Amino acid sequence: MPPATPLPNPFYYLDNFEFVLDWLRARYPDLLSPDEHGFMREFACLPRPSRALLVRMVMRKGRLFRADRLAYPEIGDPVAASAPLISAGWVEHDPAVRIDELFGLYTRAELTPTFGAQLASAGLARAAKQAQMDHLLARCPETQPVSLWFGAERENPAYRLQITDLCDRYRLMFFGNLRQDWTEFILAELGLYVYEQVDFPPSSRAFQLRTDIDDYLGLHRCTELLETDAEDDAVNEAMAAIPASPFQNPWLESRRARLLFRAGRHHERRHQWDAAASCYERSSHAEARARHVRVLERQARFKDATRLALDALAAPADEAEIQQLQRMLPRLLRRCGMPPDQPAARLEVERLDLTLAQGPCPSRVEAEVLQHLWQDDAPVFYVENSLVNGLFGLLCWEAVFAPVPAAFFHPFQAAPADLLRPGFHVRRKALFDACFSQLDDGRYRDTIRKNFRDKAGVQCSFLNWQALDEALMELALACIPPEHLSRLFNRLLGDIRGNRSGLPDLIQFWPAEQRYRMIEVKGPGDRLQDNQRRWIAYCREHGIPVSVCHVRRPAS
Repeated sequence: MPPATPLPNPFYYLDNFEFVLDWLRARYPDLLSPDEHGFMREFACLPRPSRALLVRMVMRKGRLFRADRLAYPEIGDPVAASAPLISAGWVEHDPAVRIDELFGLYTRAELTPTFGAQLASAGLARAAKQAQMDHLLARCPETQPVSLWFGAERENPAYRLQITDLCDRYRLMFFGNLRQDWTEFILAELGLYVYEQVDFPPSSRAFQLRTDIDDYLGLHRCTELLETDAEDDAVNEAMAAIPASPFQNPWLESRRARLLFRAGRHHERRHQWDAAASCYERSSHAEARARHVRVLERQARFKDATRLALDALAAPADEAEIQQLQRMLPRLLRRCGMPPDQPAARLEVERLDLTLAQGPCPSRVEAEVLQHLWQDDAPVFYVENSLVNGLFGLLCWEAVFAPVPAAFFHPFQAAPADLLRPGFHVRRKALFDACFSQLDDGRYRDTIRKNFRDKAGVQCSFLNWQALDEALMELALACIPPEHLSRLFNRLLGDIRGNRSGLPDLIQFWPAEQRYRMIEVKGPGDRLQDNQRRWIAYCREHGIPVSVCHVRRPAS
């Protein structure tokens, strides 16, 4: 569909697609296959309406289309525009389809003349479209051209796009992922998304080897098979396709590890303990060892579970793994007849207990506490993860968007490609040290204010511009000591993936006294999550004021 706000150039989408082709031709000539080079050459020779129609189909969902649903003023007659595409083999005319595909293309009214009598005889004339489709599919599972299903060529022909996989490969090479798509161009042209302009040379690209692209696409296919609630057959197919040996490429290996972890979770939910243990054992995912310990315990292999837990604690992946294993280890040691280790220290934290009646218009418990605690001279704000992340991003903007090799390779990046990968901090250590040094001499306030003003609205993984306004920022700069900001920022930078969430819900300021406190809110029956407990423990250890507010409802 065209954008809600029309762009001046009706062929904006075609220009964007051709921009990507030119970009890839300049940066990936050695990784493009002869067929991929050939498509680019042939595409450039087509009439503009044909090129535009093909791109319209590429950018829409699915692979099956009707000519009457491809009506665009700038293209004109879609049947005429499709002829060169059919000749090139990029679009199939009158494709063979199954009943379910036919039902996806046509309405109930359009299908009734063909299937009405058969459905009526089965008592399904007024049934839901899904029920009608299921009935017909069970009796007619074969595929055949659309024209044969209807008995004759229809006035508006149907088409199947044949180059989806090719265009997905182009999209992957351009963006470095399959999460982003062609709408990035439209959102940027409409001004809805603005990205930081980073200098990167033509040699900067997401992939260096053709095999890495193939491996990524193979892992993506496995990811699709492992979608939530996947059937056992799909999981088995995915497992068979996941390479048995680790990748040399750390980025691909992290994706392989995540797939194995997801497969392990699938088997674990179904109590398929041996299969789950095998997946976890092969995965380097940060949570895999802790899950493996749990599976071994469920199998009553207590000594093996204890040994693995102790080995993991000797070289933990992160704080979360330590927390999980320390929770399990006393129980495992008892099962093995061994004395338990020193019990973990109890989390000591300032506690607020409030009894608040539910208002006539139910709202989030955080909003109720905010309203209850608010004072004119001590305002309260709902910030959760947005304030600390936002201040960090504003202070360290230069370091985050530094043109480090292999960090930026297309114009639509809200963060460097290696943001969540090992070594992100190390590769920019001098830059981050320079940013953090401003907390020692007071320059940080000017830097944060300047970036807040100059970068307003620019996409950044650390900034939620709707949640951080100037008044909140100024209160934070006035009331949070720089040594506290340094502690918070250091922990965030030490494990961005694990620590950018779990921060307290609220913050209260006392501007006249230049002090503050963070408040985690828990409603009736709610408990602290693990990442929240880690943040609270860290804050308590370093003298950062934090409280946990427990809300009760009055007895009825």
